[in-house]
Amino acid sequence: MKKITLSLVLAFLCISATYAQKKTNGTVYIDHPAIKVIDAMTEAFVKGDSTKVASYLADDFKSYNGVSINPRDKGGDKASFIKSVMGWNNALDYFSITPSNGAYPDAIEYKKDNKDDVVWVQTWVDLKGVHKKTGVKINQPVHRLYVVNKNNKIQTVINYGNSSIIDEIRSSYVNRTNGTIYNHHDNINTVRKAFYAFENSDVDKCLSYFSDDARFSNINYEYGKSDTKAETKINWQQFLNDFEIKNLEMIGYPDYLEYEMGNGREVLSWWNYHLVRKSDKKEMQVPLHASSSFDEDGKITSHMMYYSQSLLTAK
Repeated sequence: MKKITLSLVLAFLCISATYAQKKTNGTVYIDHPAIKVIDAMTEAFVKGDSTKVASYLADDFKSYNGVSINPRDKGGDKASFIKSVMGWNNALDYFSITPSNGAYPDAIEYKKDNKDDVVWVQTWVDLKGVHKKTGVKINQPVHRLYVVNKNNKIQTVINYGNSSIIDEIRSSYVNRTNGTIYNHHDNINTVRKAFYAFENSDVDKCLSYFSDDARFSNINYEYGKSDTKAETKINWQQFLNDFEIKNLEMIGYPDYLEYEMGNGREVLSWWNYHLVRKSDKKEMQVPLHASSSFDEDGKITSHMMYYSQSLLTAK
């Protein structure tokens, strides 16, 4: 009994010590005049009303990129921020800044080191639009920290966002190459050999051109679904049980794309399947497009096929 009592006392003391370590440093508000200023400024910004935006900013206003790696970044001044209002509006169609799903702003009045009585407002928003020049779609979350002074003017804004979309827009202003297109290549030869092995009902030989961990999919699957090599062997054999391939006709010629970005290797090929459905002897033609990814060893690692399933089941 003494051991139990002692344990309870120790547990109580630990809990009390834990709570004793906590110390408040101000108040967090869900409703505050500073929040209303941020909302009003954001609304004016989206509408392209630079004059109204300026009315919410302090004279010593500064804007910063929160993910900048420049330790000497002095930020942008009030004039540059006002200029950016029309910059964003002129650059984007369907421009919007709205609260992220389930998020709401917080206003924080700190006690410590807050001699100027400023209020910090933190927001989580979704920035959306379509860039007019490049067609790049912007749909990204952005976290923003604002400092609002005692005159209820925005003194500072710090933006935290992913800059990769802006990088894509900048890159899209000029024509850029991304590798080489071949109309004759050993990987093209591999695709031809695989398809013609299938035409001759040689599923094993067809699959020998694929890596052991290859993934197989087609446009009729749910997005992200794919089959293993073993599952594909069963599926393809069933296809040959259901259909007779009279002829497998190549349309045009395949392209082999060797990308610089990501070191990708892709053969694009187009085919026309001349089939007879064994159940009712119905003859049919099924166009098919295949996109086959290769590894460095010349094995197909993924295989995506585009065709209409309804053509195979048509009466």
